[in-house]
Order: sequence, then C-alpha cells, then structure tokens
Amino acid sequence: MENHKQQMKKYWRKNIRTVLILLSIWFLVSFGFGILLAEPLNAIKIGGYKLGFWFAQQGSIFTFVVLIFVYVYKMNKLDEAFDVNEK
Repeated sequence: MENHKQQMKKYWRKNIRTVLILLSIWFLVSFGFGILLAEPLNAIKIGGYKLGFWFAQQGSIFTFVVLIFVYVYKMNKLDEAFDVNEK
C-alpha cells in the first residue's frame, strides 16, 4: 500500500512538471513573443505579416493547440509507465 502511494506521488509530480513546462512554453510564446518581444520580431515577416503581430494573433493559438496534442501524448506515455492507462 505504501509503495502504491509513493508511485502515485511520483506520477503526480511528473504530471504537474509536464503541465508547468507546457504552460511555460505557452506563456513564452503568447506573452513573451506576442507582447514583450513584438517590436523586435516585427522586423521579420512571414507571409507578408510581421512576426510579432503573427505571434500575438495566431502563434499563441497554434502553439496552444500543438501543446494540447503534446500533453495528450506525454500523458499517455506517463499513464502507461505507471500502469494507470485506460486500456
């Protein structure tokens, strides 16, 4: 029983670590690139649009969607590793 509690603590520690890393990436992209670094990034153009504008309008949304898929993938691997998967 004690081993099970230790395993679940380890599982949740890894889960929270994954969430914090992914949220940090999203914060960096949305706040960092979209707001703080928008002016320097505006010197670069993608498809005719300034990169800072692109990150503020589209980049953070695309990044969020990609991070959702990354989270699902990482959690499936973590669930398998700790044998708590739904299969």
